[in-house]
Amino acid sequence: MTTGTSNLRSDPVDTGANAPSSTSPRIGRPPDRWRYLWLGAGAVLSLFAVNGRWDIPLAAWLFAILLLRFSRTSRAAVGVGLVWLASVGAAMFFLWHVAVPLTGMTLLGGLAFGTVLTLPYLVDRLLAPRLGMVASLLLFPMALAACEFVLGVFGPFGTAYGLLADTQYTNPALLQVISLTGPYSIGFIIGALATVVNHVWERPLSWRTVRVPVVYAAVLGVVIVGGSARLALFPVATAQTVRIAGINPSTAALDAEMKALGQPGFDPMAIPRFDPATVPAESKAVIDGLFDNTRQAARAGAKIVLWSENAARISVSDEPAFLAAAQAVARAEQVYLDVSVNVYLPTAPYGRDETHFIGPDGTLIWTYEKSHPIPGLETYTPGDGKVPVVSTPYGRIANVICYDADFPAMMHTDADIMLVPGGDWPEFGRLHTQMSSLRAIENGYSLVRQDFNGWSAAYNHHGQPISTQDTTVDHAPWIVDVPTHGTTTLYQLTGDIFAWLCLAGTLALTGIAVIRRRSATRR
Repeated sequence: MTTGTSNLRSDPVDTGANAPSSTSPRIGRPPDRWRYLWLGAGAVLSLFAVNGRWDIPLAAWLFAILLLRFSRTSRAAVGVGLVWLASVGAAMFFLWHVAVPLTGMTLLGGLAFGTVLTLPYLVDRLLAPRLGMVASLLLFPMALAACEFVLGVFGPFGTAYGLLADTQYTNPALLQVISLTGPYSIGFIIGALATVVNHVWERPLSWRTVRVPVVYAAVLGVVIVGGSARLALFPVATAQTVRIAGINPSTAALDAEMKALGQPGFDPMAIPRFDPATVPAESKAVIDGLFDNTRQAARAGAKIVLWSENAARISVSDEPAFLAAAQAVARAEQVYLDVSVNVYLPTAPYGRDETHFIGPDGTLIWTYEKSHPIPGLETYTPGDGKVPVVSTPYGRIANVICYDADFPAMMHTDADIMLVPGGDWPEFGRLHTQMSSLRAIENGYSLVRQDFNGWSAAYNHHGQPISTQDTTVDHAPWIVDVPTHGTTTLYQLTGDIFAWLCLAGTLALTGIAVIRRRSATRR
């Protein structure tokens, strides 16, 4: 309960359907003497809900409750301003503890993350008091989902940060809802809990107050029970599988290659700037090792072989010979071979990050270029964003590269198996691979992510791990049997309709609240 003297103002009575009810929040709520405690607790909890190594799933459900309480019971400028500081601090904490290289672009990205994710608190603080009870309960969660959507679709960093669904990786029953609505619905559900709890917190206990959390609990129960039913009643068919092998280059060979190029050791982000005609003999050793491991995997029964991102580094002049060698291996071993290469160029941008998918007859099926180079870290020219798909005896196979999988809209692909070569670092690799599992649930395909210096994993279309490999310590070929048939999801068919509705709803309620405020001022 709140304490202190109320500074409620008298507004003209509005008897319309959306008029503020007698129990809806009003402008100038009484200050809460504990509000700085709520701010501190919310800020601390937010550090453990940032898609990081130390995430606590429950923290994602609690921090918004406390930050919303603080912003509602403080002066608008102070309340929202300090919430902004907490949000920016959480973003910078994420960059630090997952060891993202700090550049001007990544620091600007952290500032942008914190700013955009503060907007829901701003609209709630300024506009919710002008709305009816239902509208005021929906404004914050809709704005939160809309902001996640804007970051994920229109921002250069995708959903690498700010997507609350990523924090719920250990709750597969909850996450099944994203096969219907997309990943932004989890942010809506968590945001709705914040407004529901604050609704009860601000009012005397009564049936009129309690009915709101009862309705919320019923909706959340339907989501979780429905997800549990999907997992139990519609299991992933495993009668038909295909053996897929993941291949990483030898770290010793890579170190030797980089030292020959004048670098102290292998750096997955490095794009050496040198004359491509002088690629050293050490590069051939790396490629020969990759081909040897490919043959080894094929003789262990693999029908599809996937290399990690930038596994081979070649000059543009050597590319035709390299492709001819890869085609010969695929043909000799009768496998589908997805080779990942960094092609050195003599001028800026100095490299191409691409994959070549080769059939068992040696045919080059596609060449795909990474569509989303990491801002501030990779200077590759981006590809066209079209995800290649081909029908095979093992289902429809598709392919993106690493960071591309952080953009849910791009991943709407009619496929049975999605191949994702990745290249990470120890502090971020496992998290990045776990994030990609959401794409499997959303689109109904199995996803295989072969990650260098991170965490390789295969997921079925329920997002459940089939097999994993810690590639920071294990560089041997990794083999996994993957279902060859996916499923069609509503989200795959309809796209981000739920997120667009949240964005439209936020704008509509903002307009209503602004009009009412102006009308009240004129009166």
